[in-house]
Amino acid sequence: MARPVQVRIPAVYMRGGTSKGVFFRLQDLPLPAQVPGPARDALLMRVIGSPDPYGKHTDGMGGATSSTSKCVIVGASARAEHDVDYLYGQVAIDQPFVDWSGNCGNLSAAVGPFALAQGLIDPARVPADGIVTIRIWQANIGKSILAHVPIRAGAVQELGDFELDGVAFPAAEIALEFLDPAADADDAGGSMFPTGHVQERLKVPGVGEFAVTLINSGIPTVFLRAADLGLTGSELQDHVNGDAALLARLELIRAYASVRMGLVPNLALAAARQHTPKLAFVAPPAEYQASSGKVVTAADIDLRVRALSMGKLHHAMMATCAVAIATAASVPGTVVNEAAGAGARDAVRFGHPSGALRVGAKAELCEGQWTLTKAIMSRSARVLMDGWVHVPGPLA
Repeated sequence: MARPVQVRIPAVYMRGGTSKGVFFRLQDLPLPAQVPGPARDALLMRVIGSPDPYGKHTDGMGGATSSTSKCVIVGASARAEHDVDYLYGQVAIDQPFVDWSGNCGNLSAAVGPFALAQGLIDPARVPADGIVTIRIWQANIGKSILAHVPIRAGAVQELGDFELDGVAFPAAEIALEFLDPAADADDAGGSMFPTGHVQERLKVPGVGEFAVTLINSGIPTVFLRAADLGLTGSELQDHVNGDAALLARLELIRAYASVRMGLVPNLALAAARQHTPKLAFVAPPAEYQASSGKVVTAADIDLRVRALSMGKLHHAMMATCAVAIATAASVPGTVVNEAAGAGARDAVRFGHPSGALRVGAKAELCEGQWTLTKAIMSRSARVLMDGWVHVPGPLA
């Protein structure tokens, strides 16, 4: 009887923003995994090491957190005005599931450098020194992203002095433009505010009734006030993730909000869609100590935000959620705008568990609908390892 063998697949392990994941060229995947379906999901789960009942990802490339259980597939784009198609899979840690319902804004920063290094960009467009703009089609959500990647001596410049709270070491700055990041009127869930309200009441049996803002910009997100949860808004990961009862309450709120937003038809299906919507709680600016020990003063920020991803408090901030924060902050009447002191704005600087982040976004009211042309932020990216990922065969 023939013994199973390891299958080698070309791959690159990259950090993008405050996340990291395994990147593949579409053409390098085994044929069954080059199309959506069970074979692709099974492959990516085995690459990451999921499902892992021990919650460690010891037998895979994952890091057993929502920030490190990620895979990216990039291929040349057939779409006009785009260079590459980018598909993102959020791999569950202890369940056999890959969530394709949203984007990872942090890993979006690594897509351009990956595409350049893998020969997916016309060399004639790459300067010897300067900036090249990579036009990315985000296939999960059907949106465009522009990544402005620095080039030195004809290659991606990875090292630099740009510092990003949540990342230990500086690197080269990559500016990202998320174009038209809010939901279109014909998208599932409707417009930027899928219920038609910038703020409303959400009743969650057994938990309470909350003032919420339900928004679809960057990624579907439910915002509520930290004070309404009995929290301050300065919490770090251990405070929240070590409280099982609090996490259960927050997940129930997220599930009810998911149904209200039209993302799922019932509560049971909300549990199977862990990646979206995100849940975040906000508070006015105040001084706190970030996870690194750095002191964030009230003068440094416009508000404090804590967001959950895959059922746990994120160590920094998901970039897609940052787009939602900036959008909501620019719309009068949202709980985010109120926490930031109300009034009009075209950018916001918010405090998160690892420090602070500035995002530019200005929503406008046009014929009764809120619209957003783009959101802008800076991240960084770096190759951590490249070569082949080894997966036990045979592959279907």
